[in-house]
Amino acid sequence: MRDKTCCFTGHRRIDKAKQEGLREKLKAVIIGLIDEDYRYFGVGGAIGFDTEAALAVLELREVYPQIRLILVFPCENQTKGWKESDIEIYENIKARSDKYVYVSKEYTSDCMFKRNRHLVNNSSVCVCFLESEKGGTAYTVKYAREKGLRIINLA
Repeated sequence: MRDKTCCFTGHRRIDKAKQEGLREKLKAVIIGLIDEDYRYFGVGGAIGFDTEAALAVLELREVYPQIRLILVFPCENQTKGWKESDIEIYENIKARSDKYVYVSKEYTSDCMFKRNRHLVNNSSVCVCFLESEKGGTAYTVKYAREKGLRIINLA
């Protein structure tokens, strides 16, 4: 299954100008991967790039019913402190996903790290939005490279 699975990682905050057209870029990349027989798309469920990736997969699933959206959450209370509008989008995506898992019941200092490793360890391609060599996205992309995943950076 790993050879048919793509994961996504990216920044939570993306400049408005760069966010313009991002979902269309995501959909173009996902269609290319579907053409390569990718079927499973793993997303971490965070605000920002993860949300855009999940929505792109869900939009394309209407045309490509064979694809699956798999959400990998760091913990059950991930949305604590989020704006109500972001929680509504999160819950909508969760309800429409094909599968979701939590790597931890509650927030821990390493639950995000575990989520990111889980996504990478179960994929052969990593589609990212990486602009900075610091932070969780940079770590995840570095780890994906070390694990031999093909990296597609949309930044």
